[in-house]
Amino acid sequence: MTDPIKTRTEGAILEVTLDRPKANAIDLKTSKIMGEVFADFRDDPNLRVAIITGAGNKFFCPGWDLKAAADGDAVDGDYGVGGFGGLQELRGMNKPVIAAVNGICCGGGLELALSADIILAAEHATFALPEIRSGTVADAASIKLPKRIPYHIAMELLLTGRWFDTDEALGWGLINHVHPAQELLAKAWDMARLLESGPPLVYAAIKEVVRDAEDSKFQDTMNRITRRQLESVDRLYSSEDQLEGARAFAEKRDPVWKGK
Repeated sequence: MTDPIKTRTEGAILEVTLDRPKANAIDLKTSKIMGEVFADFRDDPNLRVAIITGAGNKFFCPGWDLKAAADGDAVDGDYGVGGFGGLQELRGMNKPVIAAVNGICCGGGLELALSADIILAAEHATFALPEIRSGTVADAASIKLPKRIPYHIAMELLLTGRWFDTDEALGWGLINHVHPAQELLAKAWDMARLLESGPPLVYAAIKEVVRDAEDSKFQDTMNRITRRQLESVDRLYSSEDQLEGARAFAEKRDPVWKGK
């Protein structure tokens, strides 16, 4: 059996491709592999940005493999270190992740895309949360979606399971950009290279602050920032990169970020 996850690196960028014919559905084994891949990315100081996409041009990911479930994979089984798809529950993911949605993106596949920081989509991509039709709940989407788009729209999508296209997704701010299918991956790499050139310690601080603020009052998070109680913020404020940014500005040159 071939490996369901393909990876390649270029510079500080990791590309992760879900390649599990026929539809790139995720079973327990695949989810565990994805968790290991993303945990290694998180912990590798030489990697700064990740891209997640699907093989082919029809499916990004339809989510949970119902055939595997029928064969005994438990819906509440062990998905591995990062939860379903290896990303949505992975602790300490302080690096940017880009989802390149190359086709059908539904159920847990949409939840996987929602776990990324930036979502690019091919023009023909379609989306849905059809879990209600299989008698289960889109758990991560039920948590995340009402925070990303208007509540009533999120509830309609969750309660009806209806399909929607890239125009609607873009209109609600659910995705960042739409590209012709043949340009999607190249555009994802352009975005990744832009982020690769940026300050990794600042990215880490941004992601930790955003996570902390999800469940906190504004002033509580601000207090943790100013008191340097967030690990990434404390590291940033004590870093060489913090000084490099100021020096580069004063010297009117581009900064050289070392991530330390």
